[in-house]
Amino acid sequence: MITAYFDTFSGASGDMILGALIDAGCSAEDLKKELLKLNLQGYEFYAEKKSVNGISGTNVIINPGISTEPRTFRDIVNLIEESGLDKKVRKQSIDIFTNLARAESRIHNIPVEKVHFHEVGAVDSVIDIVGAVAALNLLGVENIVSSDLKVGSGIITCSHGELPVPVPATLELLKNVPFSQTNINTEILTPTGAAIITTLARNFGRIPDMKVKSVGYGFGKRELPKLNMLRVIIGNTMTDSNLHNDYVKIIETNIDDMNPQFYEHIMDLLFQNGAKDVFITSILMKKNRPGNILTVICDPSDESRLTDIIFRETTTLGVRISVKEKRTILKREIITLKTPWGDARAKIRYIDKNRISASPEYEDCKRIAREKNLPIKYIFETVKIAADNFIKNNFS
Repeated sequence: MITAYFDTFSGASGDMILGALIDAGCSAEDLKKELLKLNLQGYEFYAEKKSVNGISGTNVIINPGISTEPRTFRDIVNLIEESGLDKKVRKQSIDIFTNLARAESRIHNIPVEKVHFHEVGAVDSVIDIVGAVAALNLLGVENIVSSDLKVGSGIITCSHGELPVPVPATLELLKNVPFSQTNINTEILTPTGAAIITTLARNFGRIPDMKVKSVGYGFGKRELPKLNMLRVIIGNTMTDSNLHNDYVKIIETNIDDMNPQFYEHIMDLLFQNGAKDVFITSILMKKNRPGNILTVICDPSDESRLTDIIFRETTTLGVRISVKEKRTILKREIITLKTPWGDARAKIRYIDKNRISASPEYEDCKRIAREKNLPIKYIFETVKIAADNFIKNNFS
């Protein structure tokens, strides 16, 4: 598995991340072609080699031109969704801006949709965020790990006036993320840098065991009493490539006063809005009243949206939300198989090269059974045989 490790010994910003990824081997010209898929005009993008204290790296310069007006969260989402960028790049870029919007929303006590970005909404930060995601995609990075994040101290002046470091937006993004404060008297971890890393990184800590392919250094713009650069290390992790770790949140609530017929509708809504899993557990509550625990497993970035659905659609008065829970998941792949009744999908599950199994997709089997008026168990067995033959022919 190709892993990128961000070594944030001197903080991180959007341009430092971009510079490090270009320095690690992402073609600046290919990246510019990707950025042209955004409907943004008037800006200029440069990547130049630079050497400081004998260390060579890349300095990224973005000249936003005259278009530096604030943008709403919806403006930015529309800009990305309407672009020609890869689906994965669009989703991850929107996830990063969503986390930024939620941070600003909590700080200013306004709805997410009404958040106006200032520094973050300027053209250069849109380029930083979308560019970082596109660069990781061009490099084929599948997994992101970061060191514990470093922040500065003191007071800085921005569009909101004088603010303590780390600024409120950065601190909001650092919830449940390991970080430490340095004695550097300025901002070294920007909201943009914090949003990119905290949204994309699956783990924080030491460099994972890996076979290093490339190392890149991206320079920051501020003059610091220490070397102001971000290092990225890219390589193949030495652990089983079919296993990787990520983090999820668990949302739970106990319900004993709702029509149980509503659960199907609510579960469908939760899945449609990004839930990884939803399930119901029967329990006995106070005074021996029968009830249910509604449990939702989701990406941390989807917590707010799914919690809103639970409050809107159920009778609950409150939910329990876990901190980020680590999980280990197997590599999986959806394949399409030919059957006597048309195409049907199956999910391949990889443990190692000698242990690969497949399971037919239930919804496809159900559809065929209804269309052809056949027993579903017969459809399931036929698709399973086709999947097993696929594994035998392609992995033996």
